[in-house]
Amino acid sequence: MKNIFITIDRLQDKLNSLRPLPTNTIKSLHEQFVLEWTYNSNAIEGNTLTLKETKVVLEGITIGGKLMREHFEAINHKEAIDYVEAIVAQNESFTEHTIKSIHQLILKGIDTDNAGVYRKENVLIAGADHTPPDHVLIAEQMEELVAKYNQFEGHSLERAARLHSDFVKIHPFVDGNGRTARLLMNLDLMKTGLQPVIIKAANRLNYYEALDKAHTSDQIDDFLELIVQAEEDALNSVLALVSSNNK
Repeated sequence: MKNIFITIDRLQDKLNSLRPLPTNTIKSLHEQFVLEWTYNSNAIEGNTLTLKETKVVLEGITIGGKLMREHFEAINHKEAIDYVEAIVAQNESFTEHTIKSIHQLILKGIDTDNAGVYRKENVLIAGADHTPPDHVLIAEQMEELVAKYNQFEGHSLERAARLHSDFVKIHPFVDGNGRTARLLMNLDLMKTGLQPVIIKAANRLNYYEALDKAHTSDQIDDFLELIVQAEEDALNSVLALVSSNNK
């Protein structure tokens, strides 16, 4: 499996050799990334705001004809990204408190009773073959997830992908699991110096199928390949912008 990371390591080394990156380049990359991450992560879950509408909402403007929930989802996601970036900057440890805090931000003003609280009922994932565990098992399985994460010794990109997959398999919250999983994955990527990745809404079917395969047959290769490709795309985007500025 190590061969799958060769290109990622090469691109990361190339990017590191160009550091420090120009301040304005970093700023423009960050603004675009936050917008695209927020738009795509919410769109995967059914939010109907377009990319441009998401940008306007994040600037504080209300879009007519759109649900207030959709506005909250955009605003909350941006705040969750801010929180994740603060965790990275402070190099905080990964704990269940981290997970619950991120989820609390995702559902803030949408479902206050369930925000940051593990589910107390059983659920199904629409369209998936995998059935999440009984709610009485969640506390134990989430404790095991954090321990497994902290003990992982493989490539950091694989650790981030497995964190995402394992988290969604448990499905610890009533709602907001997908957005939280992608935030957790990018939290880990950023902590290890890799680029955060965006799962495009247009790639939703492949994403769901790869996750379901990982959950029902313990075969994570398809999902890992999807994340590796997303990381490669992210690294190439940064390198392309930096190179254009150096011409």
